[in-house]
Amino acid sequence: MEYKFSDKLASLKPSAIREIFKSLTDPTIISFAAGNPAPESFPVRELEKIGADIFANSPTAALQYSITEGYPQLREAVADRLKNKFSIGSDNDVTIITSGGQQGIELACKVLCSEGDAVICENPSFIGALNAFRSNGAVTVGVPLDDDGINADALEETIKNTPKAKMLYLIPTFQNPSGITMSEEKRRAVYRLALKYGLIIFEDNPYGELRFSGKDIPTIKSMDTEGIVIYCSSFSKILSAGMRVGYVCAPEPIISKMVVAKQSEDVHTNIFFQMLCCRYITEYDLDAHIDGIRKLYADKCALMLGCIDKEIPADKVSFTRSDGGLFIWGTLKCADDCSPLVKAAIEKKVAVVPGATFNCDTSLPSPSFRLNYSTPSDEQITEGIKRLGEAVRELYK
Repeated sequence: MEYKFSDKLASLKPSAIREIFKSLTDPTIISFAAGNPAPESFPVRELEKIGADIFANSPTAALQYSITEGYPQLREAVADRLKNKFSIGSDNDVTIITSGGQQGIELACKVLCSEGDAVICENPSFIGALNAFRSNGAVTVGVPLDDDGINADALEETIKNTPKAKMLYLIPTFQNPSGITMSEEKRRAVYRLALKYGLIIFEDNPYGELRFSGKDIPTIKSMDTEGIVIYCSSFSKILSAGMRVGYVCAPEPIISKMVVAKQSEDVHTNIFFQMLCCRYITEYDLDAHIDGIRKLYADKCALMLGCIDKEIPADKVSFTRSDGGLFIWGTLKCADDCSPLVKAAIEKKVAVVPGATFNCDTSLPSPSFRLNYSTPSDEQITEGIKRLGEAVRELYK
C-alpha cells in the first residue's frame, strides 16, 4: 500500500542528532554529538528520597489526572523564582508547566502561526525548534549570527521582506548550536525592532543558568514592558532531562490559547515529576546544586578547548569560546562544507553534528560543526579531540 502523509510532515526529515544517537550503540565511538547534561549532574539521592516520600504519603496525587496548567505549587514556585531572581513576569504574565521546553516551543507556534506564516530564527538554530515550526506548517527564515548575537541590520531587512512573519525565535544566552551569547545592547535593539514591526519574541533560555564565567546579562523578557515576549525554559539542564518538565511565562491571552492546545496534546505534564521538581526546589538549595554543575562544565569546557588548541590546527578550524552552556562551534577555514570531515571523524570513531543540521534552509551546506562537552568523560574528550585533529590534518593537508 502507498501511504500518503500530511503536507505538514511529508517533507520533514528526522532530527540528524537523534539519527546519530542510533549509530552510537558502538561502544568504541566517542560522541560529541549529544546535548545531554552530564550524568553526574543529577541529584539522584535527593530525588530518590523525595520520590519515596511522595509515594508513601501522596500516591493518589502523583498517579491521578491533574490540571493542564500544571501542578499549582510548582507553578507558584517557578513564577516566584523567575520574578525574584531574574525580574521576569509582570502582572499580565502567567506561568504554566510544559512537557519540556520543547513543548513550549511547539505550542507557541501552534497558537500564533497559521499555515505558511514565517518564524524568523537565528541561523544556525536549534533543530528541535526548527522542526517544531515546520511540523506546524510555518516557514523558517534565517538571519546570520555575529559574535554578539543575531545581526540586527539583517534582522530588520528580513522582517521587512517577510510579510507573513509572526514570531522571532531566539536563544540569546549560550545559543544552540553556536554557544554565542547576545549582548545586552543587542537584546534591547532586537526588542525595539520586534516592537516596531509587531512581532512576538520567543525567548528560549534552557542554558542561561549554566554560566561559568563572565557576568549575567538580563533576559529579553525582563525588558518586556509591552507584552511581546514569550519566555521558555526547563529543568532539563539543571535537574533532569528525562523528567521532561519545562515552563513558559507569557501574557495571559497567549497562555490561555497554549493551555487549550496542550489539552489536545498530552492533557498535562507528568504530575509525579512535577511534584518531584517542586519538592526539590522548595526543600533543597537549587542554586547551590546549579553552582556544582557550573563548576563541572567549566572544567569540561576548559579541557576540551585545551585539547583543541593542542590537537587541531588553528589555521584550519576556528572555534567559539563560550562562557557557559553545553556547546563549542567549530568552523572550517579551508572548506565550505564540513560533511567530509564529519564522515572522516566517524571513520575514526568520533561523532560530531554537521552544521547544516541547524540551518533554516536545510538544502544549504555548512562549514561548521557542533561539539558537546557535557556528556563525554574527560578521557573521551582527550582521546576524541585527538582523533578529530587527526581527521582534520589528514583531510586538509
